Amino acid sequence: MSIDQVFAALADPTRRAILAMLLEDDMAVTDVAEPFEMSLAAISKHLGVLTSAGLISQEKRGRVKWCKLEPDALRDASIWMQGFGQFEPVHLDAFERFLETELRQK
Repeated sequence: MSIDQVFAALADPTRRAILAMLLEDDMAVTDVAEPFEMSLAAISKHLGVLTSAGLISQEKRGRVKWCKLEPDALRDASIWMQGFGQFEPVHLDAFERFLETELRQK
């Protein structure tokens, strides 16, 4: 997992919403997909990005695939962002625009 993968995963609002849902508890993939107006295949792609970034883990329990938040994966990103805090407060909206611009250039 790299910090670039973490920020790329966090750049998408659907993936951020999924992470917020998983703050509560582990969830089955079908339960994760329920509130979104997209196919299960699309949700699975989002989960794959989050898994690749190390932000979640997935495990099969019986016939059901479960998702679990891996909060330690945000540590490096958090440390990196805190470095900016010593100069001025980080404005998350401006930071999100910066990340979107950076990701488009790659």
